[in-house]
Amino acid sequence: MRLANTVSVLAMVAAACSPLAAADERPDLQGFWTNQSVTKLERPEGADKLVVTEAEAIELERNNIWNRVYREQEAGVDVNSRPEAGGAEFGTRGYNAFWIDPGRRLTRIGDGYRTSMVVEPANGRVPWKPDGRQELQRTSGRPPIGSFDGIETRPLAERCLMSFSNSGGPVMLNGLYNNTYQFVQAPDHVMILVEMNHDARIIPTFATAEEARANARPRAIAQWMGDSVGWYEDGALVVETVNPNPWQRSLISATGKVTERFIRDAEDHILYQFTVEDPTLYTQVWKGEMAFTPSTEPLYEYACHEGNYAMEGILGGARVQEAAGVAVGSNAEVER
Repeated sequence: MRLANTVSVLAMVAAACSPLAAADERPDLQGFWTNQSVTKLERPEGADKLVVTEAEAIELERNNIWNRVYREQEAGVDVNSRPEAGGAEFGTRGYNAFWIDPGRRLTRIGDGYRTSMVVEPANGRVPWKPDGRQELQRTSGRPPIGSFDGIETRPLAERCLMSFSNSGGPVMLNGLYNNTYQFVQAPDHVMILVEMNHDARIIPTFATAEEARANARPRAIAQWMGDSVGWYEDGALVVETVNPNPWQRSLISATGKVTERFIRDAEDHILYQFTVEDPTLYTQVWKGEMAFTPSTEPLYEYACHEGNYAMEGILGGARVQEAAGVAVGSNAEVER
């Protein structure tokens, strides 16, 4: 309730601005938006170019795994039969499609449809160093997140502390469901409320990039979703984020930086651009783009709670394995 009241107050005091900003104005980003799409961070196999036509997009969408799951649900297939007998190709996932909402279409930017968020490198892949993923996992958590040693070593999403899809960022990705965001602009702050696990990014904004960077928090304060500061430049909201909490498996390490640009380039479209710089994890600077479009529904509560009933079974099962002499390792993976 307190957060809802804060959002309402911020909305009422937000500066009035035109939806389509001139170069020297701030864009109007307020409202409910979604990045729901089957376009993901990296380009999938079968897509050899970044931008495709409507016809090419339809074919790629038809073969997308979640659209195939939707078709199973709509066809009412027998989930207990083998595929060759007319059963479900994905077991019971056709039934479970009721609970997911990843979208059905590739994201559209300009006149084309995108096969990946990554636009640079040209292959649409994240340019990890050979040991980049391992380094990110090594520095994520004390002790490493994902082990079965106790509640605090379980993944943050499992504990309902952060979203598992990294929808809050840095680099705000889409997921299987809960892809709605609320943008609220006040004179000196921007708040982005994320539907997935109700993450909230509260970003102070300043007159210039230099002033914003001068107001960054001390390095000793490592926040969830990083330390973000913003400013308006060339008709865009620019947000620079560094120093994410090491317990969060984001896409940058303690040495990295993400620069995001939010551009209201149409009445029904926000162009989201990001640049990732982190020589610890990647072989080069890499960039991406994604679209936010108006949401037809409001942002819903994400009813998750820490320490749910599965926790006792997860940790208890690990103790049984240890008592039987079975090595219990980590199931953690770098999310992307």
